[in-house]
Amino acid sequence: QEQLVESGGGLVQAGGSLRLSCAAPPGRTFVGYSMGWFRQAPGKDREFVVAISWNGGSSYYTDAVKGRFTISRDTAKNTVYLQMNNLKSEDTAVYYCAADPSYERIKTRPNYWGQGTQVIVSS
Repeated sequence: QEQLVESGGGLVQAGGSLRLSCAAPPGRTFVGYSMGWFRQAPGKDREFVVAISWNGGSSYYTDAVKGRFTISRDTAKNTVYLQMNNLKSEDTAVYYCAADPSYERIKTRPNYWGQGTQVIVSS
């Protein structure tokens, strides 16, 4: 069930940066929810990338993106961001935003998803 709206994907050269955004649709709020990003590369399963707690106080990154990606949230705007720096070809994937009331469940099987945004990193 798609509830979130991602934007910001595109084509970038290796070493470049992109910022993804994830917003709740009009009339819907995810205040109080943990938020996260997953990605799915061609021919591979969807994988967890990063999560942030409901108040932004905690975050958790998969090892592959530590030091390069940063998740943040703007509660007033009901939006979550994923800043991606020093992008590599292996970061090429469709990136999905996710939301869940549980900080633990957001990392594995969140209840709410977006439709995905494509990121292509050319080498």
